[in-house]
Amino acid sequence: MPSFDIASKVDLQTLDNAINTVKKEIAGRFDFRDSHVSVELNKKDYVVSLEVESDMKMKQLIDVLISRAIKQGIEGTAFDFSKDAYPSGKVVKKEVSVRNGLKQDDAKKIVKMIKDSGMKVQAAIMDDIIRVTAKKIDDLQEVIAKCKTAELGIPLQFINMKS
Repeated sequence: MPSFDIASKVDLQTLDNAINTVKKEIAGRFDFRDSHVSVELNKKDYVVSLEVESDMKMKQLIDVLISRAIKQGIEGTAFDFSKDAYPSGKVVKKEVSVRNGLKQDDAKKIVKMIKDSGMKVQAAIMDDIIRVTAKKIDDLQEVIAKCKTAELGIPLQFINMKS
């Protein structure tokens, strides 16, 4: 039976390349000259630590981070900006976590959406991916189209298509 997997993963090397590109751009920008800027990636926990002098520069740094990540092929929704920036001495710090893997509640929401659509497919949660199987490939393509148009707030990849 044809099947495919729905995943939400961020490639660590691509993320590292995006962070390095951000560092290079910030080093060359006139508005960040002679100011303290730190962008660090914790590869183990998938957390980007940002450190700048003011809230305005923090917003600019976040814009640069999102635009460079998108150019590297990472969706902007992969970053979780829910934590507020906090002052620490003369600098403003912010921890931005990168969503890697489907959380259980997100997976349940996707499976519910697929089952409510009435398509003749089976969806099963397997750790941090969702396996979707059907009798026809056309049904699987409908599921992919439905997931792409749904506003879920998380980046999705469709992998391991087998016929």
